Amino acid sequence: MIKLRPKRFSRSSSKLGGGGSGGAANGSGGANATGEIKWELRPGGMLVQKRECKDNSGEGVITIRVSTVSKWHDISIQATSTFGELKMVLALLTNLEAEEQRLLFKGKEREDEEHLHMVGVRDKDKVLMLEDPAIKERKLLGLARTQIIGSPYRTIRV
Repeated sequence: MIKLRPKRFSRSSSKLGGGGSGGAANGSGGANATGEIKWELRPGGMLVQKRECKDNSGEGVITIRVSTVSKWHDISIQATSTFGELKMVLALLTNLEAEEQRLLFKGKEREDEEHLHMVGVRDKDKVLMLEDPAIKERKLLGLARTQIIGSPYRTIRV
């Protein structure tokens, strides 16, 4: 039969067998750990402890490669931006309005309200942009109607 015993996790230098200098190092580390805790509110509404590392994956500017059918664009944007904000930037580059665009990331169409970092978009990731087929069809039908109506060579009989 196996005998299980509880383990205690402690930062006490006396149990680790350290001397006076080890206790001083642990004391200074403990002072930083017991300092004021900084909190941040994530876009999803969750309150979490703020990270204090140099590599903040949720902050800063990331570069995204947006690929259309025939071209690609490298766009630098905040990691906490939404896909709707990305569409506005793309509207300036591609001359397609934001409602005419469909953005795909990891094989799924993304909504305008979704945040890039919450979905998992990182630096140098690829996003596919397609033109909405329904709007494309409406444009073609609209052009065909204006050509029929606006033709000066057609006679109108009363």
